Amino acid sequence: MRDVAALAGVSVKTVSRVVNREPHTRPEVVARVRAAIDELAWTPSAAARSLRTGRTGMLGVGVAALRRPYLATLVEALVVEADRRRLPVAVEPLHDDPERLRALLASRGRSVDAVVHVGPLPEGVPLDEGVPDRPLVVVQGGPVPVAGALDALSPGGAGGDGLGPARAVVDRVDEDVVQAVVLVARHLAVMGRRHPVLLGPDRAHGSGEDRRRPSAALRAAVAAAVPGAEAPPEPPLVPLGTVADRAAGARAAALALSEHPSVDAFVCTNDEVALGALAALAAAGVPVPHRVAVVGYDALDDGRFSAPTLTTLDPGPRALARAAVDLVVDRLDGAGPAGPRTLVLPVELLRRASTLGEQAP
Repeated sequence: MRDVAALAGVSVKTVSRVVNREPHTRPEVVARVRAAIDELAWTPSAAARSLRTGRTGMLGVGVAALRRPYLATLVEALVVEADRRRLPVAVEPLHDDPERLRALLASRGRSVDAVVHVGPLPEGVPLDEGVPDRPLVVVQGGPVPVAGALDALSPGGAGGDGLGPARAVVDRVDEDVVQAVVLVARHLAVMGRRHPVLLGPDRAHGSGEDRRRPSAALRAAVAAAVPGAEAPPEPPLVPLGTVADRAAGARAAALALSEHPSVDAFVCTNDEVALGALAALAAAGVPVPHRVAVVGYDALDDGRFSAPTLTTLDPGPRALARAAVDLVVDRLDGAGPAGPRTLVLPVELLRRASTLGEQAP
């Protein structure tokens, strides 16, 4: 630490303040100290810092499973961003087990300082420990908070003591799913597709029953993209079962071809489903996109190399990860508002051959 202080031209105490992210240090001083740390490749003692600050310096990341390609991509982005902020990460695959999540949340203040949870929180998980000095950030938790979580936040509820408002502070980072729906709908309408079928749940809705309802935004956007056109009928939805993977996509695509012979586009809940649908269409001898166009969601690398290449929505996992870690660091630094914060980030539609055909770049 003395070498870092000497190189940065500051005191050892100032280096300690920067390392421990204590407030009220001038930005230019923080920049000099961090530059010196990088130049010397110095690593602070986690044990000493924990004893001094009462913090572990560790970030916990909860995720349903790591075998799903997009979830692995997002978790990797979180690890990279945390490393950039000098926060080691403990990744906990939760396997949709509420008890595992409860244990992870309870570990704040003991083995981790904060938790980032990927995906919707399960109903009924108490959030009363989501206080500012033990941050909880939910990434891609859906556009509407889970009902059970809201109950836990209410005065006198599972997360309150009946004496006043509950103290829970849960920050959220989501992609703009409404923008995503509009981008897809307009693209399909411009390409002349008027009979889409949804393979899997509409990402513009939350969990439970609402997540299985097609969005009215899809119909409205299609109509808006074609001047003078009426809104098309509500697009049918083909369910996938418990796992939205390639096998489920292939089964759903085959069923959709049988039940909806006029279908001219598959709008898939994720890229894995879309890749399965492409395989099913190829097996059935259905040309893509001349007969049926296919759109995915998540921008997996596999879609760049499929035949045809896959049009997909990119939710921006790196941007989501950076925003989540920044929210955590702000909370640990005592910055930001007292109440919960929600960040909604833009998405990008990557237009490829599965909708453009030979026009694809």
